[in-house]
Amino acid sequence: MNREMLMLVDAISREKNVERDVVFGAVESALAQATKKLYQGEVDIRVAIDRDSGAYETFRRWHVVPDEAGLQLPDQEILLFEAREEVPDIEVDEYIEEPIESLPIGRIGAMAAKQVILQKIRDAEREMLLNDFMSRGEKIFTGTVKRLDKGDIIVESGRVEGRLRRSEMIPKENLRNGDRVRAMIMEVDLTLRGAPIILSRSAPEFMIELFRNEVPEIEQGLLEIKSCARDPGSRAKIAVLSHDKRVDPIGTCVGVRGTRVNAVTNELAGERVDIVLWSEDPAQFVIGALAPANVSSIVVDEEKHAMDVVVDEENLAIAIGRGGQNVRLASELTGWKINIMDANESAQKQAEETSTMRALFMEKLDVDEEIADILIAEGFTSLEEVAYVPLSEMLEIEAFDEDTVNELRARAKDALLTLEIAREESVESVSQDLRDLEGLTPEIIAKLADAGVNTRDDLADLAIDELTDITGQSADDAKALILKAREHWFTDAQE
Repeated sequence: MNREMLMLVDAISREKNVERDVVFGAVESALAQATKKLYQGEVDIRVAIDRDSGAYETFRRWHVVPDEAGLQLPDQEILLFEAREEVPDIEVDEYIEEPIESLPIGRIGAMAAKQVILQKIRDAEREMLLNDFMSRGEKIFTGTVKRLDKGDIIVESGRVEGRLRRSEMIPKENLRNGDRVRAMIMEVDLTLRGAPIILSRSAPEFMIELFRNEVPEIEQGLLEIKSCARDPGSRAKIAVLSHDKRVDPIGTCVGVRGTRVNAVTNELAGERVDIVLWSEDPAQFVIGALAPANVSSIVVDEEKHAMDVVVDEENLAIAIGRGGQNVRLASELTGWKINIMDANESAQKQAEETSTMRALFMEKLDVDEEIADILIAEGFTSLEEVAYVPLSEMLEIEAFDEDTVNELRARAKDALLTLEIAREESVESVSQDLRDLEGLTPEIIAKLADAGVNTRDDLADLAIDELTDITGQSADDAKALILKAREHWFTDAQE
């Protein structure tokens, strides 16, 4: 039987042109799988074949786990203290093995063994091809449409296959068998059968890579694409920066008579691209990102990471774009929440904010309307500023003498202390299950308490925009936090 084993390995090795060791590994796996069927539980079996004689041994083994972890898989694991009773110097993550009777090849049938072995060989071949392909470092997968698989498109390049999911295609793009396709390699998932390379034609990274291929200056380091936002198949914006003053970033990406940007547009089913100059100044960056609309004024709110952008009536529709497309892409490109408004809306909002600040100063500082308006006119927007702005700056206000300034600062500090005590009392009403939720900081907990969000269910019931208004987080962070708060709903339902 051992001689037959060696002959079988040699035959498959020659037939499939793979290393004998790979075939031996497949035989060991086949024998181990067959041996497992003799046991009721999910046991761990190892088979070791002597590469020269063909003789083989079979072992049942247990994975050594920490005592405090407990046994998650009792048929495969053993606690450290029990393992050390047998092997005194054994450590966690090592194995204890016990020899068991080997299963003769005849018991599992030569054909069945061969099928398992051949499948292992195919898997090994597939992995070798995949590793060879990935070692080239290519970011764009170029191939032909081979077939459809449950709505996904399987793209073949040589003997390697990629999977382009429906959600990663460009809308209204109709790809057929034999069509030439280019797509971005997003990840490699070896658990997927057949096509382990996950592709995308709708990802912003794909557009960035297409520009990299069309614009040599990017590869040379003279230009850099800082960010990209896409509405696949319709419109996109990219932000570019030049590292060489002699190179015009926008003109270079457009190319002579638009050749470079048109090549990208043609690859992406006519997707129109706005090329924006990146700026370290967030306000300037947002103004550029909203092009072709002209901006009248802009107000930056650092705390909420948002900007109020004022445009005139003629530019309002352009700034917003069809279905809000222009402002949405500009927001994604810059990472700032952008509120578009006309002059009247801006004036009304400013009036409301001024009224709110006036009421705050009059109540908390116990001053009249005239003093409150002077503070507002001088640019004060919070009690913290009144309390802690350098004394020299406040003394520059002509309407105030030194005694008035000192009194205002003292009242502001007292008011802040009172508010902090009230906030701590409100935070005490927050339930422990909400405090323990991963991702919540003391600052966010305080804001939630101020808004009356005191339990995990209260948080789970919020909409994304409601949470962003309360905490000032990004929409993605708010979504992740809400989903985290809802996890126990599904866990409880399963139990």
